[in-house]
Amino acid sequence: MKTMDYTIVENRSVARQVYRLVLRADDPSFAAGGEFVNLALDGFFLRRPISICETEPGRLVLYYKVVGEGTKALAALGAGDRLNLLTGLGKSFDASRCRSKALLVGGGLGAAPLYPLARELAAAGKEMSVILGFGTAEDVVLEAEFRALCPDTQIVTMDGSAGMKGLVTDAIDALSPAFDFYYTCGPGVMMRAVSAQLGTNGQASLEERMGCGAGYCWCCSCKTTDGPRRTCTDGPVFDVDKILW
Repeated sequence: MKTMDYTIVENRSVARQVYRLVLRADDPSFAAGGEFVNLALDGFFLRRPISICETEPGRLVLYYKVVGEGTKALAALGAGDRLNLLTGLGKSFDASRCRSKALLVGGGLGAAPLYPLARELAAAGKEMSVILGFGTAEDVVLEAEFRALCPDTQIVTMDGSAGMKGLVTDAIDALSPAFDFYYTCGPGVMMRAVSAQLGTNGQASLEERMGCGAGYCWCCSCKTTDGPRRTCTDGPVFDVDKILW
């Protein structure tokens, strides 16, 4: 874990209430895809945890949704503004758990931490199917990026305004994708339904409210077969068979 200042390169709206934030840092080894950062904002006591979507030497891409005063203040910032981040936080998905073909199931901004995993799987020569669920067409993000890596990408919207109509579980039933390991991230109710449908041979990235983001306060604890675990340091990725939904 380390803290450092970053310069905003881009901060623009890409979907309904969703922004793409591109940051530049001098340190080339600040973060890994699938981890998260804890971002400080002037005038707000607690930092905001945001999953990492893309990382390259000196460059970091985050997606976030405006849901409160903190993210509203973040959306008002522009190129050249500076932000302080805690990085090196959390555990990412384990691509090696997939032998030959993976299934990635995302809901909303849960698509963002799945994207670096998809890049890693593609680089390793592994096949994959991707199912991404959203409320409506206005909420869809990262579709083109996933399709560039995986032509077998299915968009699902609850109102049918883009892709298949229904829930990600409906798409899984309809498509019956082949896989030997699955990965999921999104709302807890979605991941619980996906795990009930697909079984325990997978990993899930949990979304919990966090205080410190560094393991001290335990406010993001979740229930597992090994007892309470901190989402920020023991996760956010857990084996599905360990999670007590």
